[in-house]
Amino acid sequence: MKIKAAVTHAPGAPFQIEEVELAAPQKHEILVKITACGVCHTDDAARQQVIPVPLPAVLGHEGCGVVEAVGPEVTEFQPGDKVGISFGYCGRCHNCMTAHQHACENFNAINFGGVQPDGTSRLSALDGTPLATFFGQSSFATHVVVNEASAVKVQYDDIDLALVGPMGCGIQTGAGAVLNRLRPEFGSSIAVFGCGTVGMSAIMAAKIAGCETIIAVGGNPKSLELAKELGATHTINRKEVDDIVGTIKNEITDGGVNYAIDTSGVPDFVKKALASCRFMGTAVVLGATGDVTFNIQAELMGDAKSLIGIVEGDAIPKLFIPKLLDYYKKGMFPFDKLIKFYPFEQINEAFEESGSGKCIKA
Repeated sequence: MKIKAAVTHAPGAPFQIEEVELAAPQKHEILVKITACGVCHTDDAARQQVIPVPLPAVLGHEGCGVVEAVGPEVTEFQPGDKVGISFGYCGRCHNCMTAHQHACENFNAINFGGVQPDGTSRLSALDGTPLATFFGQSSFATHVVVNEASAVKVQYDDIDLALVGPMGCGIQTGAGAVLNRLRPEFGSSIAVFGCGTVGMSAIMAAKIAGCETIIAVGGNPKSLELAKELGATHTINRKEVDDIVGTIKNEITDGGVNYAIDTSGVPDFVKKALASCRFMGTAVVLGATGDVTFNIQAELMGDAKSLIGIVEGDAIPKLFIPKLLDYYKKGMFPFDKLIKFYPFEQINEAFEESGSGKCIKA
């Protein structure tokens, strides 16, 4: 079938909305009419070839929509179902078989390799040229074909379906890091570096978990104000405070936080996150970062600290996204305050404003 898609032809080039061909769903795949798709830093990293996905490609990996057709062996979905779409995984490796799909041993090949698990692409230009897929979905399009394993049924009729897309990556990454992996003790302390979608989601999750001290570190005054509204007890403007670590360890807490999360990917802030932790504290890296050098004895072993990386919030999307929607319904996870909507035709503007900080989540 012919659909509209935003195609990336060259590294860093603007998206071009074109008519392309989408193949029919195979055995375990579903055809979804896209309602909305989030704009994520990972999409831009792929467009800039920081993540070297094949080009030309159709990016987009935070899609949501309505099922229009199903493959012959699909059992979980039927036409008319509302779904969110998350990352792809093989379901057969050791990590997948032990409920760690976020750490699928074939994650990179499935999500960044440009083809479906069977080695083919569901997308092509009208002249037959294959178009690489992204995260097994390529949701910067009017329709997608996706494996049923990556889709999450949305049961609520009173939740705007367009809000669900960003839960497939950015939101579950931040919230899941706190609720699924760190699982902070009630009354504990946490610092979150970066007040974008991932950081704000971590802040809301920290409030749900019962953290007593929640410190938001960022450089945008409006974002820091929103962070306070969402649960931060303290904010630090990195542009105004010279000694961020000292402020956290000596002024806000007595010796540092129990947990620190870096969502920025900036090497200096990864180091600051670890340095902000108290004895036996844990620092988490969520943002894609460059090389960072640590003194193992002085910065890790000496204070019995831990430094860990977390992918996709350690989440099983089919379980975790419904849980987050439950929190949203109860007023505990107001992620809608992060989101600004753009028409599909304004996708380049959405990327520009998201990247510049004019909006938190496009």
